[in-house]
Amino acid sequence: MSAKIIDGKQISADIREELKAEVAALKEKGIVPGLGVILVGEDPASRSYVSAKEKACENIGIYSDDNRLPAEASQEELLALVAKMNADPKINGILVQLPLPKHIDEAAVLLAIDPDKDVDGFHPMNVGKMMVGEEAFLPCTPHGVVQILLREGVETAGAHVVVVGRSNIVGKPVANMLSRKKAGANATVTLCHTGTKDLAHHTRQADIIIAASGWPNTITADMVKDGVVVIDVGVNRVEDASRERGYRLVGDVDFDAVKEKAALITPVPGGVGPMTITMLLFNTVDSAKRANGID
Repeated sequence: MSAKIIDGKQISADIREELKAEVAALKEKGIVPGLGVILVGEDPASRSYVSAKEKACENIGIYSDDNRLPAEASQEELLALVAKMNADPKINGILVQLPLPKHIDEAAVLLAIDPDKDVDGFHPMNVGKMMVGEEAFLPCTPHGVVQILLREGVETAGAHVVVVGRSNIVGKPVANMLSRKKAGANATVTLCHTGTKDLAHHTRQADIIIAASGWPNTITADMVKDGVVVIDVGVNRVEDASRERGYRLVGDVDFDAVKEKAALITPVPGGVGPMTITMLLFNTVDSAKRANGID
C-alpha cells in the first residue's frame, strides 16, 4: 500500500478562490478587508515570506498596508506603528513578522496588537479564548492542519491523534483545536515532546500523527501503524550537493518510507506550508466581517 499524497497547494488554492468570492461580495457592500504588515530588518526568509503574503493579498483583493523598518528601529517606533494600525479602520488584521531583532521584546509587541486585529492568533486573549472554546482567531498553521483533515474527509471524532512537538505556534494549539467538542475535532489527543519516554510507543497507536518537532526523520516507518494519516508540519534544510542551492527541504517524517504504510500523507514542500498564508487571509476576511457585523 502506498499513501495518497495530500496536495496542500490545491487545498490552499481552493480556499483562496472561496475567499476571493467573499471579498468580492464584501466590496459590493463597500467593505475592503485590509491587512497591515510590519517587517523589521532584512532577514531574507522573512522578506520572502512577507512578499508572498503581499502577493496573496493582491490575488484575492485584500488591501495590504506594507511597512518596512530598519533592523536598528527602536521598540518604541515599532509599538507606535502598531498603535497607528490599531486605530486605523482600514486595517482589519495586523501581522508583525517574526522573529524580531534581539533588542525588541517580542512578547510586548504581540501584546500591543488589538486582539480584534490579531490575525496571527498569537495574542494571549485569543489564545485563552481558543483554550476555553470561545470564538477567536486561530493560529494559521494549526488551523491549516485542521482544514486539511476536514477537506480530505479524515474522521477525527473518536480518533487517536498524536501530536509530536509542543510549540506555542503549532503543537499546543493544534492539540487543543482537535480535542474541542465540535465538528472536525472530538479527537483523543496525545501531546508528545522531547521529554516523552518511548515516543514510538505512542505514535504506533495513532490514527493520525501530526509531526511538528523541527527535526528530520523524527517519525520513521517502524514508528507508525498501517493506514495512519500523517500530517508533516516540519520544514528542515538538509545538505544536498545535487541541488543548485546545496540543500533541499524535508519534513519531520521519513517520507519515502512512511508513505508505504500510511493511508494519507502530506509532502514537504507542498503540504502544510501553503496553508499558513491562506489561513492568514481567512482570518483577515473574517476580521473584516466581524468589524462590520457580518456573520
